[in-house]
Formats: sequence, C-alpha cells, structure tokens
Amino acid sequence: MTFTGFQKKLGLFATTLRVILSPVILLGIYIPSHESIKYLCAVVFVIASVTDWLDGYWARKYNGVTDFGKFYDPAADKILVLSAFITLLLLNLIHPFLVFLLLARDFIIGAVRAAAASKNVVISAKPLGKWKTAIQMSCIPALFLNESYFDIPFVKIATLGLWISLVLSLLSAMEYIQLFKKKVPNT
Repeated sequence: MTFTGFQKKLGLFATTLRVILSPVILLGIYIPSHESIKYLCAVVFVIASVTDWLDGYWARKYNGVTDFGKFYDPAADKILVLSAFITLLLLNLIHPFLVFLLLARDFIIGAVRAAAASKNVVISAKPLGKWKTAIQMSCIPALFLNESYFDIPFVKIATLGLWISLVLSLLSAMEYIQLFKKKVPNT
C-alpha cells in the first residue's frame, strides 16, 4: 500500500498539531494556582502525544516515511517535550539537572543529524530514542497532575521514569554518534 497525498497531509497535520499545541502547555506557568490548568496541560499533552503515535503509525502502515518527516517529527516531539519541561521546571515539579541533560542530549543529536545531512546521510530515530520519547510522554502528564490516585504514587513513578528516560537518552546519543561515525567515515 502506498502513501497518498491525503495521508501525507494528514501526517504533516499531526506533526504540525504537536507544534501548535505546545505553547498551550505553557499556560500552566501563568495560571499555576488554578486547579483546572493542570488538567488542561495534561490533556493537551496527551492529545499531542497521541498525534505522534498516529503519525508514526500512518507512516509505517502506508510506507510513507519521508526524509522531511525524519527531521520534522523528532523536532515536533522536542518542541512538545520542551514546552512541558519548561512548565514543569518553573512549577518546581522537575529537577533542573534532568532538564539540562535531556536538552543537551537533544542539541547534540541535532548537531549529529545536521552533520550527517550535510553529507547527504539521513539518520532516523532509533529504538532507544523512541523508548525515551515514549517514557517521557507517559510520565509528563502524571507530573502535571501532581497527585497520587488510589494510593499509587504516580508523581514518584513518573519522576523515576524521567530519570530512566535520561539513561536511555544518553545511551541513544552514543548510538547516534556511533552510527554517524559508521555512515560518515573520516569525520
């Protein structure tokens, strides 16, 4: 089955929607005392995360993975997660060191991918990076809600999950760098 023009537009729309929804999450910074804002941030983040899953599903199902998508999709993910991290950081719900290391890794990967692209090599997302993203997108809504339900400490579990995502993130950075060295020799 091939990717039609409509399906390409749908994938592009799903990715663009993540970028558009990201600033909505920043509302949590400006209205932190209003109880419903934490639910809004969590719901908007979940909706945006689902668009990431749908976009990937459509691209794989209809063989519609494009070079542009290999760059735009991870960039949209990073914008979404960055908006959440900024909000959580300013609300003192996440550790600054964690945010710094995760963002530093993303800048390094961006540089590696750009260097590869300058040599006409595309390095797409790898499983470790995808797991990192999935864990982050699962944990962030729990941090926005900042509560325990049914005596389950979701905030502690989510915080631990983000630290685990950091480990995966650093491992995937090493994977990207090794792949870059393999695909772009003499660098």
